Amino acid sequence: MTSTDGGTAVADFTPEQIARARALRRAQLPAVLGGRVAGLALVLALGLTPGGARLTALFGDSWALRILGGGLLLVLLNTLLSLPFAARVRVVRVRFGLVTQGWAGWAADVLRGLLVSVPLLLAALYAVYALAGAARWWWAWSALGAALAAVVLSWLAPVLLEPLFNRFTPMEPGPLRDRLLALADRDGIPVRHVLVADASRRTTALNAYVSGFGRTRRIVAYDTLLSTAEPREVELVVAHELGHVKHRDVLHGTVLGALGGAVGVCLLAAVVQWQPLLDAAGVGDFADPRSMWLLAAVAAVGSAAAGPFGCALSRRIERRADVHALELTADPAHFIAMQRRLTVANIGDPSPPRLLHLLFGTHPTPAERIAAAREAAVTARP
Repeated sequence: MTSTDGGTAVADFTPEQIARARALRRAQLPAVLGGRVAGLALVLALGLTPGGARLTALFGDSWALRILGGGLLLVLLNTLLSLPFAARVRVVRVRFGLVTQGWAGWAADVLRGLLVSVPLLLAALYAVYALAGAARWWWAWSALGAALAAVVLSWLAPVLLEPLFNRFTPMEPGPLRDRLLALADRDGIPVRHVLVADASRRTTALNAYVSGFGRTRRIVAYDTLLSTAEPREVELVVAHELGHVKHRDVLHGTVLGALGGAVGVCLLAAVVQWQPLLDAAGVGDFADPRSMWLLAAVAAVGSAAAGPFGCALSRRIERRADVHALELTADPAHFIAMQRRLTVANIGDPSPPRLLHLLFGTHPTPAERIAAAREAAVTARP
């Protein structure tokens, strides 16, 4: 596989840095891909055969118990299957110095994730199967529910979900806080809070983001970023994140997520009611909760197929945020320094293989971002 802009990568990073990033990629890629393939294989094996229906039937004839037991089993089997692959990725990242959290903390995070995802999944299953059994146009109501859920979760995530996984403390008053607030003010973006996330208890990776809407909007910086990067580089990271707010990427993403969820539900409904698939799954009617493994299989295939398109859209949005940061700060030199620091600290590959980047890359490559900053610097010269 060819790499993206390898010449720039060689010029901006040492051979040791490039070799280390590629060693990390080679070490964790089999487990990352293996976990995805194994999860897809599980739902296909049980969703496109009577196996899933038989497992769900073990919970008796009660409609409610079949959904409860079948949904819990669906999550449990997927989680148990994915854990060895996730643990292997963690072992690799520990070896490369990216993980600071112990196994107990990691297990607690897995449990927190389940405590969030399981109620949401069960609520969705109960709603879908209740509608499927009661309304001819159940798919339309389900699509509306999916759209509303996307909007509600987007609004609630910063307030309710983020604190479950990180502790946030106000940034102490000082020059950096003042500069970040002044940066947002110059950008015309109201920001009420500047917070510090205790990312160092999990990782050495560097990051920052802007989250929330209206009164809940806040700038969040990883403590690892604050302890490692120069203040001007922190400003450049935040300027990029403000670009997402300026272009209303969160709002547009929420709307797109709502529309995508609605369209996805409609497509799912069309596929899971196709009689040959129902026959293969050993179910006579989709309204029977025993069809949930078929629903999971179709959803997994759709998600895998849509993944590269979502990544392409994400890369475009991130490029636009980079342009915004360069225009807001007029400082391509520190932008380049910031990209170098982030890439080295996060052990990112400056120019990953093109196919992998097209399939899974959510941001432009570091080499591409640095090249764009140099081009902006040349353009800005009188």
